[in-house]
Amino acid sequence: MSETPTTKLSGAAILVQCLINHGVDVVFAYPGGASMPIHQALTHVADRLRTILPRHEQGGGFAAEGYARSTGKVGVCLATSGPGATNFVTCLADAKLDSCPILAITGQVGTPVIGTDAFQETPIVEVCRAVTKHHYLILRTEDIVRVFKEAFHVASTGRPGPVIVDVPKDVQTNEIIVTDWDPPMNLPGYQPDRRATRPELQKVLELVRKSERPIIYSGGGIISSEAAPALKTFADRTGIPVAQTLLGLGGFPSEHFLCLQMLGMHGTVYSNYAVNEADLLLALGVRFDDRVTGKVSEFAKHGKIVHIDIDPSEINKNKVAHVPIVGDVNLALQELNKMLDENPAVGPRTGQFAEWIQQVEAWREAEPLRFADRDDAILAQYAIQRLWQIIKERGKLDETIISTGVGQHQMWAAQYFHFNQPRRWLTSGGLGTMGFGLPSAMGAQAAFPNRTVVDIDGDGSFLMNIQELACCFTEKLPVKVLLLNNQHLGMVMQWEDRFHAGNRAHTYLGAGHDEAPYPDFVALAKGFRCGARRIEQKDDLDGALEEMLDSKGPFVLDVMVPYQEHVLPMIPSGKTVRDIIKA
Repeated sequence: MSETPTTKLSGAAILVQCLINHGVDVVFAYPGGASMPIHQALTHVADRLRTILPRHEQGGGFAAEGYARSTGKVGVCLATSGPGATNFVTCLADAKLDSCPILAITGQVGTPVIGTDAFQETPIVEVCRAVTKHHYLILRTEDIVRVFKEAFHVASTGRPGPVIVDVPKDVQTNEIIVTDWDPPMNLPGYQPDRRATRPELQKVLELVRKSERPIIYSGGGIISSEAAPALKTFADRTGIPVAQTLLGLGGFPSEHFLCLQMLGMHGTVYSNYAVNEADLLLALGVRFDDRVTGKVSEFAKHGKIVHIDIDPSEINKNKVAHVPIVGDVNLALQELNKMLDENPAVGPRTGQFAEWIQQVEAWREAEPLRFADRDDAILAQYAIQRLWQIIKERGKLDETIISTGVGQHQMWAAQYFHFNQPRRWLTSGGLGTMGFGLPSAMGAQAAFPNRTVVDIDGDGSFLMNIQELACCFTEKLPVKVLLLNNQHLGMVMQWEDRFHAGNRAHTYLGAGHDEAPYPDFVALAKGFRCGARRIEQKDDLDGALEEMLDSKGPFVLDVMVPYQEHVLPMIPSGKTVRDIIKA
């Protein structure tokens, strides 16, 4: 029998030990008055838990997301009370909409003064209630171990999501003896382990057997549930084409014959045609987001819908399913594959979808992704395409992680950089948060120090968290930034051109009175002691990309691109595939 512990530990030391016990190896933490005890405790475990100091709390929150999205583990960030805590709000909302498991820890003023408007006090749990999966305000040091066990469990199980834990300063400084590091959890209403039943899955195979024009619509749930191998097996066995959401990219190999790339507003023409004409839509780990569906009543109206998702609140929320199934999509696909192995006759007949595949291939051949390349300028699409080709030629494609900001460059990256593995693509989908690219790349680089991590960014998004270049340099995180600089808020500008007669309403980011590009990103990057280069000529692109990829430290490649380009194809918001804009 082990001896009863007699050593008292501070709440801060207990909290830090909880992080270690739950497998945390890096935390992105910005200190302040209400979180200082935790930071002091972190200094005593530096050999076991790395603390990275971002230059803004939002940078730390997005870095935690980058860590989580690239590893599948819970990303952890820490801030002080008041403004430190409120700087996490956008990160939590982003993680909530994209089902990303992060744990945000915030310091809070002492319990005796909570509610008195004390210095740097905000009721952060109330502020974040709607944008977190769960939330805690710890009022007793004795509850720290249980709360953190629950927080990690809630964040990482079922549909993943963000959890915030608010810890008053006196709870951090109080000292107690911990007698149980693995207490029982108190989550009576939380039942995340949902599994599809065989009778439910039998209905799916029956519909596949009767179908002539099926298509798989796969989303971020494929990534979250680690279902990519099972999805590939199922597609190979059935011969059903796969269209992916923005967050689902990498969940099915882009170079696979059955891959129709991305569907939706800026998806491929052939994927949108296929969904429109399908008589069976297998929606796997998706939520029928408006950027995919357009006019919901017209989306996939010609066929039956099977919807498999772990979150019951998503079932029949935006689109009614003929076969709604609440369950882990990975387990569901594994069970479907097992059923096909046991009795191949329950699956599609040989050649059953031959005519459908021929039609899809005809659409793909007639309407490929294309852009009118130029010799007198570097188009953003071309720059991304060349980055992908060079990395592929080097044999490093599966080891490279790409992040993005939000805007035109994000959509072009989704179109022209192709992923064959999950967790290589980090982007803000549901919230569409500018400033996401650099810090999320920073988090992925911390998780995978030996991989190449590239942030494909736009000048508008990059400026929002450019201060994290300082963190990249000091923490030896060699993130590369491919900056596609058109001196405009490109996507808003595109909508101005398409729907507002080209009237510019504060979307120009240049100086307007100087021929030189403004701001000088090369000077800014070098000011942070990062490598940098600007190019304007197409002949310089390949050499500059090679220089960026070969750099030992963080590097910003500022590529001047024309602002007149639009992301195409485009289905206008609220419209249908019949309204698709191709030129």
